[in-house]
Amino acid sequence: MTTATAAEAAYVVAALLFILSLAGLSQHRTSRSGVVWGIAGMVIALAATVGLASRSATATGLVLIAVATAVGAGIGLWRARVVEMTGMPELIAIMHSLVGLAAAFVGWNGYLDVDAGGHTGQEITGSLLRIHHAEVFIGVFIGAVTFTGSVVAYLKLSARIKSRPLMLPGRHALNLGALAAFVALTAAFVARPHMGLLIAVTVVALALGAHLVASIGGGDMPVVVSMLNSYSGWAAAASGFLLANNLLIVTGALVGSSGAYLSYIMCKAMNRSFLSVIAGGFGGETAVASDGADQGEHREISAEETAELLQDATSVIITPGYGMAVAQAQYPVAELARKLRERGVDVRFGIHPVAGRLPGHMNVLLAEANVPYDIVLEMDEINDDFAATSVVLVIGANDTVNPSAAEDPASPIAGMPVLHVWEAAQVVVFKRSMATGYAGVQNPLFFRENSQMLFGDAKQRVEDILRGLDATAAPVPAMVGTNR
Repeated sequence: MTTATAAEAAYVVAALLFILSLAGLSQHRTSRSGVVWGIAGMVIALAATVGLASRSATATGLVLIAVATAVGAGIGLWRARVVEMTGMPELIAIMHSLVGLAAAFVGWNGYLDVDAGGHTGQEITGSLLRIHHAEVFIGVFIGAVTFTGSVVAYLKLSARIKSRPLMLPGRHALNLGALAAFVALTAAFVARPHMGLLIAVTVVALALGAHLVASIGGGDMPVVVSMLNSYSGWAAAASGFLLANNLLIVTGALVGSSGAYLSYIMCKAMNRSFLSVIAGGFGGETAVASDGADQGEHREISAEETAELLQDATSVIITPGYGMAVAQAQYPVAELARKLRERGVDVRFGIHPVAGRLPGHMNVLLAEANVPYDIVLEMDEINDDFAATSVVLVIGANDTVNPSAAEDPASPIAGMPVLHVWEAAQVVVFKRSMATGYAGVQNPLFFRENSQMLFGDAKQRVEDILRGLDATAAPVPAMVGTNR
């Protein structure tokens, strides 16, 4: 068996492992095996690629490949070990940017390798040369859009820039103009390739990627993360065509299609138009939030009073959000659920599809704290039960429990399906302050008559509640008589 045949066989095995990995990652119970399948597939793919490159690479080339692999693996392992769960969306965004940058570099290398220095047509001629030029141009465009879009997403997610959408005058015309310019430049480059055209499309793509994501509001950022995941997949597939690498084409298509489908599902969960979100809000104007409007007075509650409220409850629903992840409160929250269940209280968790800043964010945190799967329910499964619930604990959630999404047509998040926590008898909201959520929209839930605010660090407040429950559960000492 030749080296090329062995490499292709290894690529088939790796592709199958990647498919198994996606299947495993679709459920929490099989997610660990899914990760193992993915790692195994990548190891096989990397080994096959190095073996294939060793046929023609010089000793210096092989050393450079080894050094690049070691450096990349070292950085990846380091970042994966030190990043906290709250920082995963930012890490994923920056990883997507690297994929896009690599795709753009591969496109430029494809042009320089074939067209630069008067070597045009030495190995590729006729119609194949035109196809090659189209591959180069499209690959550079997709890669550059992914790169700057992912960088802007990282800056928004890490709060280095404002999460509110950038509302430039004629922003939709700018996006459409950039796409029209891409089509025109592609036709010109295929007809007569020139470095100036490639530079022009690179600049256009970099600007378009940054503007597209900057025009998307903070409330839609979870969709943006999965959308950029799709972009990075298509960028990888474009690189696969340029490098004639079948595995890269298959893997890129898997990532691209699954990311696009996930974005579509999340848009449905948020009552957003898929095309509107990926086009930077095309097709509708974003309403202005009335953050300064007088909502009334909020009421505060202490941890001890919350413990008393829970002691008398028959049913409790906990709705976690990004604030729980920031406070790393999943472990005391899991302990609180366990103790309440031991007392006969019906405790369940209500998870919004976009709770946190990453799909499945809350589910992973609760699984990490050993919360039973059967009491963790999705929004559609639990929304009808709030009206019959004694107490709802909103821990670090904001936009996903905002009643204005269901009741205020002028709200920037109008129409977004939310958890109807306000229908419960009592609602306790855990927050550090009265600040608005990530979407920048004030939440009228905080001012409702059946809502009370428990301020402070979520982890500390839950631990205070646990101590209050323990105090109420302690047996009363018997009176000691004076006579024996």
